[in-house]
Amino acid sequence: MSDGGFRVALRPGWWLTQGGGDHEGIALQEVLALLSAIDAIGHIAGACRACGLSYRHGWGVLRRFESVFGTPLLITRRRQGTALSPFAQRLLWANRRIEARLMPMLDSLASELQEDLEKLLPESGPHLRLHASHGFAVEALMQQLGSGAANLELRYRTATEALASLDSGECDLAGFQVPQGDFETDMLRHYAQWLDAEEHLLVHLAVRNTGLFVMAGNPKRIQGIADLARPDVRFVNRQIGSSTRQLVELMLRRLDIAVAKVHGYENSEFTHMAVAAHIASGMADAGIGVETAAHRFGLDFIPLARERYFFAIRKSALEQPTMQALLGIMRGADYKGYVGQLIGYDASETGRIHTLREAFGPEKL
Repeated sequence: MSDGGFRVALRPGWWLTQGGGDHEGIALQEVLALLSAIDAIGHIAGACRACGLSYRHGWGVLRRFESVFGTPLLITRRRQGTALSPFAQRLLWANRRIEARLMPMLDSLASELQEDLEKLLPESGPHLRLHASHGFAVEALMQQLGSGAANLELRYRTATEALASLDSGECDLAGFQVPQGDFETDMLRHYAQWLDAEEHLLVHLAVRNTGLFVMAGNPKRIQGIADLARPDVRFVNRQIGSSTRQLVELMLRRLDIAVAKVHGYENSEFTHMAVAAHIASGMADAGIGVETAAHRFGLDFIPLARERYFFAIRKSALEQPTMQALLGIMRGADYKGYVGQLIGYDASETGRIHTLREAFGPEKL
């Protein structure tokens, strides 16, 4: 990602302070990592090995935080291994929600900081500016670029914000998704003011499954969008301006359901993973996002739409060396292979160039 030989990374962290003083707090990173390992492995010895800790040190960490919180973190059952206490489970879920909510923001800030620093370095090379919503294929592309094969500055934005940035010259690639089938025309109308068939081309990123997330086993027996209007269903939405939220609105309108009838419609998260974490922690009964996030949190998934995700670019940018380098990575076996194995993703056309008329047909533009 960087010709300068470094990469900026920002990560969220917890600290506890006691007594309201200004003294340095107690960092939770170590105990959270240990609790996560215990949850996955089922016993302390294996968790300590996974975290690179001695058994004695691991026990010391657990005992210290049990003292700090004033409650047990573990439940030990004979012949059944070690499990997290309800408090520890809640602590771990809170951390997962924080990471899911903040990581895209921190990644975007890190990219911005890196770009600012690289401008001060000698022989700073040309770079591309990508504005896109957070998704697994975009995230994987940034990881693939970590070797420095191409310079890419990322800002996480909604699709409409990204396309507006492309229109105003503030970015070189704008990420946006379009559902296939019934809602394609309506979504294209939503984007129309920023897309010009004479000026823009599309780079195909992936096709992905979007749908409802529900708790494992689907205890509320939710079947589709119509069930969001039930009084016993709590919904968590995507943020205002996101295309996923726009899709929900279009689907509700098709069923003549007012958004005011959806309990929690105004409650929102900024990423698919944050929506999944919200539901997995029991704070909502249903949410919407891509299938990958539901799978990673052990949720059931109810498909609603297949979406094509594109990067819009200016025709004049296609032959630039930096753009060609990026396309080469997107078309490479490593990247396409990774995206293709993501649950709910299809990478068979990743890196393909389309005109807008080829992608959507002349009658829709």
